[in-house]
Amino acid sequence: MKTLINDFKFSPSGYGHYRVTYTSPKTQKQWSTVTNNMPLIDATKNVYQPLRKHLNELKYICKNY
Repeated sequence: MKTLINDFKFSPSGYGHYRVTYTSPKTQKQWSTVTNNMPLIDATKNVYQPLRKHLNELKYICKNY
């Protein structure tokens, strides 16, 4: 399944930090992390159609950190 922007939930978590939660569309399992990677947040959260490579990178960060 393709990773979509709707699979992510963003919430501010302090100055320059976001809590990002990824929910798997297939299993409904959730992974969450706090990141300060603002270029990646800006490339996904604030864009009309984010690139698939940015979504996959954000998913990797959620699942592995």
